[in-house]
Order: sequence, then C-alpha cells, then structure tokens
Amino acid sequence: MPLTFTLDPAIGPALRDGVLDLWADVTNAGGAVGFVPPVTREDVRPELVRHFVAMAEGRHRLLVGHDEEGRVAATAFFAFNTHRLMTHWVWLYTVMVHPKHQGQGYGRALMAAAADAARTFDGIEAVRLTCRGGLGLERFYGSCGYQEVGRVPGAIRVAPGDHRDDVFMLLPLR
Repeated sequence: MPLTFTLDPAIGPALRDGVLDLWADVTNAGGAVGFVPPVTREDVRPELVRHFVAMAEGRHRLLVGHDEEGRVAATAFFAFNTHRLMTHWVWLYTVMVHPKHQGQGYGRALMAAAADAARTFDGIEAVRLTCRGGLGLERFYGSCGYQEVGRVPGAIRVAPGDHRDDVFMLLPLR
C-alpha cells in the first residue's frame, strides 16, 4: 500500500511523537540520519525541536509520509538557503523511511514526492543533499536522479577510527 504524503503538516503531539519514533527507529537500525546508535527518543528530541523552530521561522519545511495505518513512516525536511547567491536551491535533510517499510519502494516514493514538492517552491531550481559514504546511499540517490557533485573524504566521524566520506548530491529540477 502506498504512503500518503503531506507537505507542511500540522504539528501536534501525534506528529511529533511519530517523527521521534521514526528517527530513533531509523537510527537504531543503522540509518545515517545524524546520530549513531543506540539512541532514544529523548536523544533525538532536541534536534527535532531545532527543526520545528526552523519551520516556525520559515527556514525549513517538512514532508511526511503516513502509512495505511496513519503512522509516520517517512520524512524529509527542506532547508532554505539564506545566502543571497544561493537562494535558487534547497537542502534536503533527515530523509527517513521506517525500517519495516524499506525495500517496498517507499524511499523512491519519498524522493519523488520531495522533488515534486520542491518544484512548487518559488525560485527553486535544484535540490541538494549530503549522505554518509560507505552505506551505498550514493547509488540509491543516483537512481533517483541525483548526481554526485562533491565529496569530503573522512569528514564524518562515526566512531574513533571510523571516518566516512561526506557525499554531496544534486538534483536539478528544470
């Protein structure tokens, strides 16, 4: 069953808790979403609050996918550039699909919904994202139309002695 996507959903306790659960579950399953396992909802909460503040200030927008039972199953946050020479592209952050839904095409659906949403933003010509090297994410994003446009070797320290590349990807929208 496909996900139902909503751009800029109303923020309430159910959405907040759903995103917290999703973020913790994705991280604890080995997902590269800003944390290293193990994490709890309380570990993730301060970062989610920062995202919500940025949304309230108009700097971020949220795309959320709900499964057939109405639970938060996928997210992607957009972050707008404030530098006057870079306002023609947007960042895509915290791209997540719940582990129980992975392998069902939901990641591709999320990326297509994110591209469609970005096309509705005034003046946006491209979407950029970064991903942690060593997990095959570059291949996935490449299959969704993104091009690798840069790489910083060893920029992400997952653990002492375990450094990963920070890979920059771009999706032109026009």
